[in-house]
Amino acid sequence: AAKTGGAVQVHKNDTVKRTAMARTGLGREGKPIRLLSNHFAVKLSGIDAVFYQYSVSIKSDDDQVVEGKGIGRKVIDKMLQTYSSELAGKDFAYDGEKCLFTVGPLPQNNFEFTVIMEETSARAVGGSPGHESPGPGDKKRVKRSHLPKQFVVGISYAARIPLRSVALALQGSDSDHAQDALRVLDIVLRQQQAKRGCLLVRQSFFSDDSRNLVDLTGGVSGCRGLHSSFRTTMNGLSLNMDVSTTMIVTPGPVVNFLLTNQNVRDVRDIDWPKAKRMLKNLRVKATHNNMEFKIIGLSDQPCSRQTFPMKVRSGSSEGQTVDITVEEYFKSKQVFLEKPYLPCLDVGKPKRPNYLPIELGNMISLQRYTKALSSQQRTTLVEKSRQKPQDRMRVVTDAVKSNRYDDDPIFSSCGIKIDSQLTRVEGRVLSAPMLVVGNSQDCVPFKGRWNYNNKKLFEPVRIERWAIVNFSARCDMSRISRELINCGRTKGIIIEGPYSLVDEDNQARRCAPIVRVERMFEKVKANLPGPPEFLLCVLPERKNCDIYGNMLNNILLLFVDLHVTIFFYSLEGPWKKKNLHEMGIVTQCIVPSAKMNDQYFTNVLLKINAKLGGMNSKLALEHSRQIPVINKIPTIILGMDVSHGSPGRSDIPSIAAVVGSRCWPLISRYRASVRTQSPKVEMIDSLFKPLDNGKDDGIIRELLLDFYTTSQQRKPEQIIIFRDGVSESQFSQVLNLEVDQIIKAYQNMGQGPPPKITVIIAQKNHHTKLFQADAPDNVPAGTVVDKGIVHPKQYDFYMCAHAGPIGTSRPTHYHVLLDQIGFTPDELQSLVLSLSYVYQRSTTAISVVAPICYAHLAAAQMSQFIKFEFADTSSGSGVPSSSTAATVPELPRLHADVCSSMFFC
Repeated sequence: AAKTGGAVQVHKNDTVKRTAMARTGLGREGKPIRLLSNHFAVKLSGIDAVFYQYSVSIKSDDDQVVEGKGIGRKVIDKMLQTYSSELAGKDFAYDGEKCLFTVGPLPQNNFEFTVIMEETSARAVGGSPGHESPGPGDKKRVKRSHLPKQFVVGISYAARIPLRSVALALQGSDSDHAQDALRVLDIVLRQQQAKRGCLLVRQSFFSDDSRNLVDLTGGVSGCRGLHSSFRTTMNGLSLNMDVSTTMIVTPGPVVNFLLTNQNVRDVRDIDWPKAKRMLKNLRVKATHNNMEFKIIGLSDQPCSRQTFPMKVRSGSSEGQTVDITVEEYFKSKQVFLEKPYLPCLDVGKPKRPNYLPIELGNMISLQRYTKALSSQQRTTLVEKSRQKPQDRMRVVTDAVKSNRYDDDPIFSSCGIKIDSQLTRVEGRVLSAPMLVVGNSQDCVPFKGRWNYNNKKLFEPVRIERWAIVNFSARCDMSRISRELINCGRTKGIIIEGPYSLVDEDNQARRCAPIVRVERMFEKVKANLPGPPEFLLCVLPERKNCDIYGNMLNNILLLFVDLHVTIFFYSLEGPWKKKNLHEMGIVTQCIVPSAKMNDQYFTNVLLKINAKLGGMNSKLALEHSRQIPVINKIPTIILGMDVSHGSPGRSDIPSIAAVVGSRCWPLISRYRASVRTQSPKVEMIDSLFKPLDNGKDDGIIRELLLDFYTTSQQRKPEQIIIFRDGVSESQFSQVLNLEVDQIIKAYQNMGQGPPPKITVIIAQKNHHTKLFQADAPDNVPAGTVVDKGIVHPKQYDFYMCAHAGPIGTSRPTHYHVLLDQIGFTPDELQSLVLSLSYVYQRSTTAISVVAPICYAHLAAAQMSQFIKFEFADTSSGSGVPSSSTAATVPELPRLHADVCSSMFFC
């Protein structure tokens, strides 16, 4: 295993299972730098302690299983108060669902307790809101909802988790229970925050403090909180603390929320069907009695006309049932409505409506907003969530000091003490690779950046047959043409005058996007003597997206989960599909901007040049054919990523994209292959796709054939895989499912023994941050850390290849799972840094290797091909039909003229 760079386990059935390799050594190259990390050292003195795990079941008095986390925690807390002696006074760590943990065993393995919860007026669980809010039920039902509620709690022994397993893991030993023990420690932290009234989202928690809120418009706020997790590192056990942000519904009056959410000023303009979908399952507090309710819908009539039956007593008799309006009821209770013409919130149950005037409802705080954000909301969130390194350091350090986590009785019994100072880390700053631009001129990046001032592109193209098409109402196409040609000339790109400047007809702007695209192509064909090699498409201004937003209004009403991102892709999707799938024409879309200066057109030309087969810059080592390990042996580099649909859209297929390098020994040119797969599935299942006739229609075959034809008919003897988007729990699947598919695809082509394979996972979605110990700025571009805070056994390292001018830089966490090629740590880290400098779209080093960025771009572009097809067929509920769920539609294949291009640039 040491020679092949990975551990291999052979089971009785002779199947080979790969496991993540161990670290082979440490890097040495680069300038040393003193760093701090947002890890806090944890001293673990009670390693002989043992956690006992128990399964928990909670049932109500009608034998229904209780699922809600909130009520679950309350029931368990009440059980501890009531039955403390029976439980030997043990402290519990409860996960809010079906597991609780103790240090040491309980007196017996099985318990069953009856827990009685006193109902309070602040939360009427599952019943009528009471006398102050009308319902169709009678007085007996109203009274019954406030009687004590009884629960039956079952506890049964499940497992034994020794804390010593963590100590063994820290020593590099394989331990079956280490992750389980760390999970218990994380649950203890979560329980602390739950008792403080925080919103828990996985391993992050958010407190109810208005100072932590950032208004994102649309009734949505960003809520800043903290992430916490225990991690085993080379230095020992540590607590990773970081700033985290989640989206919540902006608290306040329901009416204000709807006005903001729908971007209208008057309640008479509110779209009530849309409001009903948006409000469903949100919780409100009634202003007249402070009771909380969950919204299940809206009334059919306004308060002034919505009636419900109510029994009226007449002396000692039972009385009679009369219909009364909601407005009349509240008036009888001295609650006078200002807007009786608005509908009521239905806060009852499906067959027992319970009406609360909408003006009396306030959105309660800390309710998660799980729908997709608009482009503007995402931009606002990024801008307002930025923190300078010093500010982030202060926030996490203050949190550890003020929360006093190690005062918890469970931590105390385990001998756990958490340091309050950031962990010191030794890092290295690698030198940026030299680049080569036009006329073989050297270009030396400075702080991760370079430019093309007084420079030409390394391999500029010549554009002769092209045109500009204009979907924008206000755009000076002549100026765009002139500026683009002039800028291209300075960069070495010869651009002839466009064949035509094609404006959209005014009447076409009211048509559906697909119709607009078809009509535009009819005009293009009429104005051009033949097929163009390139089309520049001017999209409508984002600020004026309502000029074609109205035509999608009906679609948006039906498919609210698409949110406003549909505006920006409504034309671009059909346009890209028409060009890349049907016509085989390279296209570049732009949006008019006030900042259309030389830098703007340079950035556009970088994309155009790469799409048309040119090269903007290349590595000096690439130019001189001196890239270590890769130069002498044919090597293909793969970047793999899976893009999933928006939150809540379980009917939209996931898009798997893989890019492969071509023209070996270059590592700057790539081709993409993209497929659909089942929604929300992360593992790529179409790398090897055998058909009934024995042929392979998978992704890898397509990329291997392209490599062969562009690399002097040489087959790759080495494959380097960069995989994005997988968690540590999925590493084994990558190693055994995806790598197996790649080997089968290779062997299916009759190309002899499998090549040597190196598998590297790139993770951006983590919470480790690096700070300079002696400066307030972000860490320099090229900073790498492979000791201290890394895994105690596995082969991983952190790299910040890019320069972070604003906010706090996030390093990429690279995990080397398999290295049959046999890179030294320095060679591998140098390759990773170099691949951050070959991204043809920009003049900066990027935060993750270019093949992964390209795979992400390819998936995003191809996903536009099917967005409207699903908008036309899916239901507003976001639940797929049985036929949709059973079959995954295939993506339209790219036209032969563009399939090998870098269309995704």
